[in-house]
Amino acid sequence: MDEGRAHETAWQGFWSEAPGEAGGVFWDADPATTVAVHLTLFESHFIGGLPLVDIGCGNGTQTRYLARRFPRVVGTDLAPAAVAHARRADPAGTVDFRTADMADPATAEQLHDELGDAHVYMRGVLHQCPPEERQPLVDGIATLLGARGRGFVVEPAEAAGALLRGLAAAPTGPPAKLAPVLAHGIAPGEVPDASVPVHVRAAGLGILARGDLPLTTTETTEAGPIVLPSRWLLVTARER
Repeated sequence: MDEGRAHETAWQGFWSEAPGEAGGVFWDADPATTVAVHLTLFESHFIGGLPLVDIGCGNGTQTRYLARRFPRVVGTDLAPAAVAHARRADPAGTVDFRTADMADPATAEQLHDELGDAHVYMRGVLHQCPPEERQPLVDGIATLLGARGRGFVVEPAEAAGALLRGLAAAPTGPPAKLAPVLAHGIAPGEVPDASVPVHVRAAGLGILARGDLPLTTTETTEAGPIVLPSRWLLVTARER
């Protein structure tokens, strides 16, 4: 099995076994501590009226929050099981959840043809991609943005990977919500900090702003909640 296909299988397996209740997944934090914080950084930069695409939406917790602020929100995920979770949690259909691989150029082009220029929100997806899919994924973001869209990309910092590997190697084993991630072969925190802006610029995108933020998880140890360091970028559409 090639690495890309193994990646898809790992995510499908993870979400097929993931609990359905809120906060049951390691990164499924309350939107008040995650996307709401991110919105203060990017909302004023996003042109009104454009749709927004949440890439790697998972079970849709953050995506549903975004649907309160944007006229149309599409949540995409590689794993059909994740999309099934998201749809069950959104019986009113406030978000258009779809199974889609935004690292596939044809898929990104097709969605742009449908939506027109769009904004993009992506949290913690690059560091879970096989290395050969990282640039195509950022290229897909550029396609979705078109001429007018802007994107907000946030990734766990390199230091987060070291922290998580330390937790995984603890004598008592990894924390309960981290254990399923590792069991499915999903490696956390694998993207060097310096590589993210390189991918962004290689896609022809500009960087409007950047910074560091804590990234809240739903896991707690004896020392308290696990909070990971993260880095964010606000990106602008490429010129055409």
